[in-house]
Amino acid sequence: MNWWLAAACALVAGGLGPCLWGSARGSAGQRVVAQNTATLLLCLVFLLLAQGYGRPSYADLALVVAVLGPAGTLVFTRLLGDEIGARPPGLRLLTPAVLVATAATVVPLCIATGPGRAMGKLVLIGLLLIAGGVVTSAAVRHG
Repeated sequence: MNWWLAAACALVAGGLGPCLWGSARGSAGQRVVAQNTATLLLCLVFLLLAQGYGRPSYADLALVVAVLGPAGTLVFTRLLGDEIGARPPGLRLLTPAVLVATAATVVPLCIATGPGRAMGKLVLIGLLLIAGGVVTSAAVRHG
């Protein structure tokens, strides 16, 4: 096991578990925030697994999750708009968490990957994650 796989295991154990719990047991607003956070963490786990196992195809999964995850959050926000409430718990921390977690994962991966097409894909995934986090946070905030 290398450090990339250890980081992926830490994200799964420490992050996805609470997100799954929040999306299963929380109020409508908590569920949307937990789903959005789980999307971010899943994408980062795929990126770390791609580097840890040396399989670039896992980065393609991260790209798909980075595109479809925020779209799913926007759909849930639209459907549950009245039930979400004004400010769901955890919403204020969502955008900073997206920025910090994405930068803390993508920058070391870019350094380890080196210049080339794979690094361009990592940067694109990072930008999609950040943009999706900002857009979905604003959408949930405004109902």
